[in-house]
Amino acid sequence: MINTGWLNVGSLILGLIAWGVPILSLIEYKKASIGRYSLYAVISFSACVTSLYMQILYTGHLVQISDWTALLDTYGAVIGASSILLVVTVVINFIALVLYLRKE
Repeated sequence: MINTGWLNVGSLILGLIAWGVPILSLIEYKKASIGRYSLYAVISFSACVTSLYMQILYTGHLVQISDWTALLDTYGAVIGASSILLVVTVVINFIALVLYLRKE
């Protein structure tokens, strides 16, 4: 059984990792190779996907226990935060990709 109390915390931490890794990639792009960028991109997108999956698990938990009030209160924030996480992750990784390809 999943400890659902940690799903939101884990999702937040993984979301920050999803943003932090490509930022690290941008910081060191002058000395790193395209292979290193690829590793950073895989880690970043994996963290993003896992973060979103944890939100799906938490929503499923709320449905399972029939906590409709919590669902109604939080669905807008979850959709907004998930959208921001996804868009920012893609944009930061795309910027890093463009820089790495220009360097090569």
